[in-house]
Amino acid sequence: MEGTPLWGIDLGGTKVEGVVLKSADNPEVISRIRVATEQEHGYDHILGQINKLVDLLKEDSGLKPDVIGIGTPGIIDPVTNFMKNSNTVVLNHKPFKFDLEKRLGIPLLMMNDANCFALAETQMGVVKEECPGASVVFGVILGTGVGGGVVFDGKAWKGKMGNGGEWGHNFLDESGGPCYCGKSGCVENVISGPALQRYYQSIGGDSLSMKEIYAKYKEGDDKATQCIERLLHFFAVGISSVINILDPDAIVLGGGVGNIPELYTLGVQKTLHYVFNDKLITAFLRPKLGDSAGVFGAAFLCKDFLPTTGSKD
Repeated sequence: MEGTPLWGIDLGGTKVEGVVLKSADNPEVISRIRVATEQEHGYDHILGQINKLVDLLKEDSGLKPDVIGIGTPGIIDPVTNFMKNSNTVVLNHKPFKFDLEKRLGIPLLMMNDANCFALAETQMGVVKEECPGASVVFGVILGTGVGGGVVFDGKAWKGKMGNGGEWGHNFLDESGGPCYCGKSGCVENVISGPALQRYYQSIGGDSLSMKEIYAKYKEGDDKATQCIERLLHFFAVGISSVINILDPDAIVLGGGVGNIPELYTLGVQKTLHYVFNDKLITAFLRPKLGDSAGVFGAAFLCKDFLPTTGSKD
């Protein structure tokens, strides 16, 4: 087998998915398996489920990993080495990386799932197809929450505190109100799906999903129009700050809210009003990999770590 196989794991709240790719240059799937996270059974059980998944991947692929990349729903604090900011709350304040490396007996590379999303779309997805050679890519997760990841020259950027690319908890507008993070008016509390649904209800709308609100917007409903216009305005304000700081070649919009077509037209037009430039040539791209992005990005964390050949049973 030419090249070195890449091993990746995407740790989610309900499932843990693993993949073995043939190589970075030829990312063909050798093995791809999912198991349930079963977080209700606690921290040690999650470690066991990941161990189980790795054993299944070994058996199915006939290979052994030299290193595994893992995308997590939080980050490892570089000072304490404990997990923080994870919505799989049993992982928080635990030495997750240390404990899992001890159990598996191999080194692990961990990054936030938004960084893995950005890396996957850069290495295998829409950026590679539409902006080959892009130097700086910003990946947006715009759905139940708001997150982001940065890729510089093909490598995910973690940052000094592990928060590289995090824009969901920057201040955006006081109307967002108190956020679970302890601050107020965060991007996530203004333009995430649940935040927009709450806004729609606050102006007299029914309790609807974002898909239903968008359908009413297309029908010309006044309240739904106010809701979508709020999204487009504050998306433009929020993303313009990212553009002013990073000046990325491309921005990839992921997540359920990121599917709204007007973000790529009216949203981009509105963004031009807030960037520190008289034109906006940043490419706004629709992701290609869907729910595969997390696990593929996790695998690509290993690209520059591995030797030139892989291990085989």
